[in-house]
Parts: sequence; C-alpha cells; structure tokens
Amino acid sequence: MFINSISASGYRNLEVINQELNSGVNILVGNNAQGKTNLLEAVYFCSFGRSLRVRRDNELIKWGESKAGIRVDVKRNNMNYTFDTVLENKNGKIIKSMSMDKVPIRHMKELFGRILVVMFSPEDLKLIKSGPSERRRFMDMEICQLSPVYYGELKEYHRVLKQRNALLKILQRDKSKNKTQNESLEVWDEQLINYGKKIIKTRGAFINKINAYAGEIHQNITQKKEELKLLYKPGLDVESYATSLKKSHEKDILRGTTGDGIHTDDIDFQIDGRSVRYYGSQGQQRTAALSAKLAEISLIEQKTGETPILLLDDVLSELDASRQKFLIKQINKLQTIVTCTGVEDILKSAKDAKLLKMENGRIKQ
Repeated sequence: MFINSISASGYRNLEVINQELNSGVNILVGNNAQGKTNLLEAVYFCSFGRSLRVRRDNELIKWGESKAGIRVDVKRNNMNYTFDTVLENKNGKIIKSMSMDKVPIRHMKELFGRILVVMFSPEDLKLIKSGPSERRRFMDMEICQLSPVYYGELKEYHRVLKQRNALLKILQRDKSKNKTQNESLEVWDEQLINYGKKIIKTRGAFINKINAYAGEIHQNITQKKEELKLLYKPGLDVESYATSLKKSHEKDILRGTTGDGIHTDDIDFQIDGRSVRYYGSQGQQRTAALSAKLAEISLIEQKTGETPILLLDDVLSELDASRQKFLIKQINKLQTIVTCTGVEDILKSAKDAKLLKMENGRIKQ
C-alpha cells in the first residue's frame, strides 16, 4: 500500500498543504522546526488516531486556529481510499472526527489496520534503554494494527484496572475492611484475569513472531557475529494469574494500587544470552532497536500480504555508516517518507526519490 497524496492545514505549524507523493522514497529536507516531523505525525495520526508525541489533542491545533484538518488518499489492494481527520476546538473542548470515504469512524478499533504504518524516530533507538512502558507501547501499537480486537481487550483491561485501583484506595482508608467491598474486589479480579490472560497470550505470540524476524535482520547487520533474541516478560504467569492476584490482596490494599499484571510487562532484548539493556554497548542497543523496528515491516507483510508505509524521522543522522547503508537498502522496497537536514548521502542510494523542501510549514518542490 502507499499514500497517493496528503493534505493538511492547521495541524501543528503546517500551513495549507496539498502534496502528491511518490510510491517509492519521498525525502523531506529542511532546517529544524520547519514542519517536517509534523507532516510525518499527521500521517501517523490518520493511522492510529493519536499523536506520537503528545497526549492532549488541543496541542495539535495550530496556535491561533480553531480547527486542524488532515486528508490522506491511500491506495491499497488496487483500491483508493480517502481518510479525513478533523480536530476542532469548541469552547475549549476538542472534538475529533475521523472518516473513511466520508463514512464516520466512531471507534478506534474501526481505524486500526486501515493505513499500515511503521514509524522510526531517534526516540525508538532508545527503546532498549527506556523504561518498560516504552517497550509495552512498542508491542501494543503494532498488535493493534494487526488485531483491532486486541485494542478492545486492552482498553477494557485498563478500564477494569482503574476501577479496581479506585476500590483499593477505599479499602486502604477503611480499616474495618468491609466484607462486601472485599467481595467486590474479587469481582474486579475476575474481569482483570479474563482480559489479562488474553493480552498475555497475544503479546507472547507477537514477540515470538517478531523475534524470528528481528534475529535474522540483526544477523545481517552484524555479519552473523551476534545473535539477538527478544524475550517476553509478563508481569504475571498466565497459569497462576488468579492465585497470584488473590495472594496480593493485602499488599495491594496497603499501597492502594494493583501491583502486578500485564501493566508491568516488559521485553528483554538479549545478544548472545546477555541483556542488551545492562550489558550492551550503545552501538549494540541501537542495532537491536533498529532490528526490532524493521522486523515490524516483515511481520506486517507476512500477516497482511502488503508492505506498510515507512516513516523515518531524522533517524539516519543517528546511525553510523554501516547501519545507514543497511536501512537505505530496506527503504527501496516500500513507500518511505524520510526527513533529514541534508540529502546527499541518501540520494546516492534511494531509487527515484522525490525531493521536497519544507519551509515554515509549507512544501516546496
């Protein structure tokens, strides 16, 4: 699949943009703070319904404007689709509306998987060094693209977790520990276990698949000198989930929050059996992160039969020459939108690249 064209206005610092894109490599060049990343984020927003960088949608509307709009025309399976996103500030409340071919998308699970996207930024190179929440996000965002049902399960899990934590705070204050309230805690336990088991199973299967692709990519980058493995570390064992949760009641009540569960899951990246996070060099950490992100492309191709759109946000400058060369070799296989401040090196290897200059929120050919 690929994007035929993108239109945007009022999103971040973007002025009125109506731009056709190459089905191959599209290079956005320009100085910092000109809007290159914002254009990539606009594509990402149409795919996931959320920003990659901020949580509050009101930060996405250009200062002084009341509305932001994005339109992406996509070709998939020889069919054309138009996706529209509008963010409107109505008396301080942000109203978000999304549609496909003018048919409203009312739930995020209806959006996931429509526009297949893999985004790679300098922050992703810190995937190994960052906290567990970033590695969980890595799993969740990719799985949601491939399984909209997973998004519903994840949403329900966190809804139940919020309710359970609210009850724990009540029990923490209530020294008598009312029997009825304790029984209510068991009701939330049952729901948490139900969704938690499904999520553990899905995440485990995802890591098993991504591990095979990432390991092969990593061997190619390192000329088979190193072996990379991704190990899924669930917060609770799926077989003893119920027992573990019940045993933690007193401890959870004392601290007023749920200690263990899928919200504490993690991934351990290992090279030759040693944790990359603790024992790997910076170069090894970056290579492992690069391998994991490129593995997403292979997994999407295997699951859907289509190539995703690759968004590269100024990541080339963060890689050494050998890793740059490997990455550029990959982008010739699929539509890529890449941002950079200088284009000489990438233009030597990118086939039929389309060069676009970004300046003050506008695109110049």
